[in-house]
Amino acid sequence: MILVTGANGFVGSRLCQRLAGLGESVRQAVRAVEFTGDDAEDIAPVGDIGPNTDWSGALHAVDQVVHLAAHVHRMAASDKEDAHRYHQVNTLGTERLAQEAAKAGVKRFVYLSSIKVLGEHTGAARDETFDRFAEADVCRPLDPYGISKAEAEKRLWAIASATGMEVVIIRPPLVYGPGVKANFARLLGLVNRGLPLPLASVRNARSLVFLDNLVDFINCCLYHPAAAGQTFLVSDGEDLPTPDLIRKIAGAMGRSARLWPCPVSLLRLVGSLLWRSAEVDRLCGSLRVDSGKAREVLGWRPPYTVDQGIKETVRWYARQHDGPDC
Repeated sequence: MILVTGANGFVGSRLCQRLAGLGESVRQAVRAVEFTGDDAEDIAPVGDIGPNTDWSGALHAVDQVVHLAAHVHRMAASDKEDAHRYHQVNTLGTERLAQEAAKAGVKRFVYLSSIKVLGEHTGAARDETFDRFAEADVCRPLDPYGISKAEAEKRLWAIASATGMEVVIIRPPLVYGPGVKANFARLLGLVNRGLPLPLASVRNARSLVFLDNLVDFINCCLYHPAAAGQTFLVSDGEDLPTPDLIRKIAGAMGRSARLWPCPVSLLRLVGSLLWRSAEVDRLCGSLRVDSGKAREVLGWRPPYTVDQGIKETVRWYARQHDGPDC
């Protein structure tokens, strides 16, 4: 039996579908749910995740855990109250689940962390990346979300050392695919509306990971013997400048990308004046990850290309917006 936390979320729902399709027994841990029907035993409401969550029912007869649930990153989050919430859910909640999982005899615990534990960006040079051997990079999280994830990783390794439970940590960059929200969804909307975007002069490089590639990798980490005790970076394997990403989205929508040049320094200045510096950084800055360790240690290859991932995401977007225009 596999327990998936955050099972009704963006990644969790897709992962549960994939595992069920492979014939796996999956228990879906969610905060709260109203349900009827024969599949009720597969759903485990656990309430709010934190240092006192009762996981006993959810962990009964479970061999593997995939921990996806988290207090998610919000660019506006900076106050002490929200930082406390990150710590309670992402750090102490993860620690509590791992402790209870080890007591329950869980063999392997797969944790979805974040590339943000390493920092917000890499250098502008094309050969500067977060290293494929992730342990070689020093954690430098810059916001409460990244800090809470980095601290959770430390506590997981301590529990693994003390109990022998196998831990696998995955640090993805931005995940996109059907159901995506936040910045990527806003970018889809801007391109679909044909708005001119002042990003033609951006010369960055960013790594992304398509939802189904991430799900495939999580599944690999559940079973591969060599995954135990490892930290992995994962991506689609193709790093894109923001203008190229926009062109790919526009092409999948059957549109022409409307890009015009504007100095990046001016974009950053405007972003600062509008309190949108973080958003501008994500559009103009570089963040590249080398997922070669996944290939070398696990023999994993992303089953979908960036073009395939973007086309699938655009098809979903068109269905949501009843858009023959897409």
